[in-house]
Amino acid sequence: MAQTRPFFDPAKLPVVYHPGETLDEKLQEIGMGVKEFATRVSKPEKTIIAVLKGNSSITPDMAVAFEMVTKIPADMWLRLQKNYDEFLARKKREKSLKEGLQWANKFPYAEIASLGWFSGITDSHGGAKNIVDTLCTFFAVSSPKGWEDFYLNQRLRVAFSITLAEVCDPYALSAWLRQGEIQASEISINITYKSILLRGILDQISEIRKSGTPNRNELLSSLLAIAGIKLVFTDTLSSAPVKGCARYIYGIPCIQLAKKFECEADFWNTLFHEIGHILLHGKKDIFMENVNYGNKDLKKEKQADEFAALWMTK
Repeated sequence: MAQTRPFFDPAKLPVVYHPGETLDEKLQEIGMGVKEFATRVSKPEKTIIAVLKGNSSITPDMAVAFEMVTKIPADMWLRLQKNYDEFLARKKREKSLKEGLQWANKFPYAEIASLGWFSGITDSHGGAKNIVDTLCTFFAVSSPKGWEDFYLNQRLRVAFSITLAEVCDPYALSAWLRQGEIQASEISINITYKSILLRGILDQISEIRKSGTPNRNELLSSLLAIAGIKLVFTDTLSSAPVKGCARYIYGIPCIQLAKKFECEADFWNTLFHEIGHILLHGKKDIFMENVNYGNKDLKKEKQADEFAALWMTK
């Protein structure tokens, strides 16, 4: 079983101070008061006080003015401000990630890791990321809220037109769908999908079914690519026994199938079912088999069933 990755180590985040601390030290060094400094840099005294207290940022205009009086280069002031701003942003994110541990624990993390879906995900130093950050990177979201907005709240319906809020395990299912998306992104297709192209290879797909060839997956992937369709095979997670999915990913039709089926007939029926969705239905819908999800279109499912039944008898 994969080892759980570390979650949060505050010691790894070095403390960075506001540039107001440097300004205060410099003013003390040259023996200059706040009022005089404000006058020399042509800034309101309250603005300089805010900087000294760490309540205000140093702007490029201020940095140039500070350089003239303190002899500390403007780019140094801006670098100090940038480092401090990044420090605050990372502290805020670390807090957010720590609060996301409850969310992360809902995923079958060890099972996903054992399948290698997290391979290549490392921090800036090449080490393993914490569990929350790893999941966020995997799903390409900045926070657990981003995952919820995409998969549960339909904040981007043009990209993900269904909600997983009603499924048995939305966490595992979303991981399966995301892995399929990653697999599809690794496939290059130069042909634009057209229904006439897909209809033109249906007989060949049927022949592959009848032949019982051991390299059917490779043949099917190559054949569907000729019609402008991506076909991927993804390991099924134990708590998300989905058989197949048909959807458009960035304008390209994709069929995602489970790697293992109970029998050959089930495999072929599912494949033809997904092909039916691509042929008969629009780009906006996502269809999943063996899963009950929000706003599932039963009429379209019946049409895909009938299409599959027709080709299973040929």
